[in-house]
Amino acid sequence: MIIYMAIFFSKIMENALATLRLIVVANGKKKIGAILQGMVALVWIFVTGIVIVDINKNIFKIVFFCLGSMVGSYLGSVIEEKIALGSNILMCIVNKKHELSIKKSLNEYKITTIEEKGNKDSILIIFIKRKETKKISNIIKSVDSNSIIISEKAKNIETLV
Repeated sequence: MIIYMAIFFSKIMENALATLRLIVVANGKKKIGAILQGMVALVWIFVTGIVIVDINKNIFKIVFFCLGSMVGSYLGSVIEEKIALGSNILMCIVNKKHELSIKKSLNEYKITTIEEKGNKDSILIIFIKRKETKKISNIIKSVDSNSIIISEKAKNIETLV
């Protein structure tokens, strides 16, 4: 039973780290991604070596290998959501009469406003840390419950050069 638990938890660790590695690299953190990949390879070699020995005589090794992979992938996604690396751009369509209140509530952020003549709405563009997306959205919705908020992943051009 100990061998099955070792396989299961090793695969959880491997897949969680692999999921994080993909997300870290996608956010431009190449060195951290390389370190995580080294850890993933080390765990993979360890656990695969255990599973392959007498694989035809013990099908449960394969079962725990697959279950650990599944749980690890899910866990990696949950961890990534909590870490929330990167930045977002919020594009918010708000009623013009609420625009000033929203800007006052979010005075620590740079907000760009696009206004259309004759239209009752304004478009607010806000560059934020991804971790703040829910908080900022809640603030906007508390002022203008009919607002429409679109969130897009953003990369600062300065970090690409």
